[in-house]
Amino acid sequence: MRKYDLTQGGIMRKLLLVAVPIMSTQLLQMSYNLTDMFWLGRLSSDAVAASGTAGMYLWLSMAFLLFGRMGSEIGVSQSMGKNDSAKAQKYAQNAICLAAVLGLGYGLLCIFGSDMLISFFGIREAHVARDAADYLSITGFGIPLAFVSYAITGTFNGSGNSRIPFLAHSVGFITNMALDPLFIFGLDMGVRGAAVATVIANIVCLSLMVLSLKKSKGRPFAEFRFFVKPCRDIMKQIFRWSFPISCESLLFTFLSMIITRIVFISPFGGADAQSVMRVGSQIESLSWLIGGGFGSAVTAFTGQNFGAGKWPRIHKGRQISVLVMSCWGVAVTLALYFFGRELTGIFLAEEHLRDMGATYLRILAFCQLPMCVEAVSAGILRGMGKTLPPSIISTGSNILRVPLAYALSLTALGLNGIWIGVTVGAVLRGAGMFVWCRIDAAKRPKNEASVNY
Repeated sequence: MRKYDLTQGGIMRKLLLVAVPIMSTQLLQMSYNLTDMFWLGRLSSDAVAASGTAGMYLWLSMAFLLFGRMGSEIGVSQSMGKNDSAKAQKYAQNAICLAAVLGLGYGLLCIFGSDMLISFFGIREAHVARDAADYLSITGFGIPLAFVSYAITGTFNGSGNSRIPFLAHSVGFITNMALDPLFIFGLDMGVRGAAVATVIANIVCLSLMVLSLKKSKGRPFAEFRFFVKPCRDIMKQIFRWSFPISCESLLFTFLSMIITRIVFISPFGGADAQSVMRVGSQIESLSWLIGGGFGSAVTAFTGQNFGAGKWPRIHKGRQISVLVMSCWGVAVTLALYFFGRELTGIFLAEEHLRDMGATYLRILAFCQLPMCVEAVSAGILRGMGKTLPPSIISTGSNILRVPLAYALSLTALGLNGIWIGVTVGAVLRGAGMFVWCRIDAAKRPKNEASVNY
């Protein structure tokens, strides 16, 4: 396990050891999402809109999935930093149990309540609403599997070994990508085929994650039992860490759903605008998925060094991480601003949708750098167990963007006013997170004498 000890060795090397597999997993996730949209886009733009609308509830599920993932990631990393493997295992076991319960409950809601949930958006096109409800009810079967998979992922990430989750998720994503055209076109299942492919991929991924935790050479624990009696104190601590993050994610997604509803019901919106927003958000995920992946690595790095009391390494890790992700944020900004039309055209064939997508991505380009810095800053605070500050900042900025987007949409800006409101909210969120992290860092020891670069 010394290889995955993040409290020793070169900081950049250790960060990359954890970050590269996580970011690679995120890139694969993005590749799958883009492949999914590519095939559905060949079907119709309405199919993209339907899967994107149902996908809002899959995104909403992250609020509950994070209980298991963050509980295991923070608990395992801090316990490993203190060389307390037994307590690390307790955090992992309790987080996985919690993930299974929450995943089952949310999955059942999606399966049996899909029509009610989709009706929230007020979709004018009846066939789009029907396809969205079908997609949601089918993917609901895979939600409990995904919850447990990501709790196990958090366990590996917290121990410093993000390579195994990368391999397991890679197989799952590749399975999904291979099955998409088969089910969508080969079996003529359309949108429902994409959902079935997702569930099968979830089964494959969870099977590999369970096998890895029990048998792989790089597993964090020599012996691991999944079925244990929950520990009240451990569960309380997981809730203390995860509740602010969960509320932040829940509110962020819910407000995004309100914006989606505004797009659907507005005179300048509808299924076309939703399909552009779906494609644009996935292209934009070049920034926030990679940023989130690097942020998870920073959380594990900070958690282990926080547990070991090594503040100089935490400070240097923050400086390196901000620099690396700032460079990535600038690169994505340039790509979205100058090549938005070409990127949109890969997935949507209609000329007017390409033009709309180019405008959407050009506006969103301005918030990419702040989002990358936000991911690093939030990762540092969460690694120390400080999950409330990121949630406060995110909640405040996310609440602001809805009335801002709505007010701007009523002006001559129209649809572009919504995109501008979303961008301004993201810029404020990133700036606030960075400032709070710097203020916290100013209170910590800064003796660099023992830091290994």
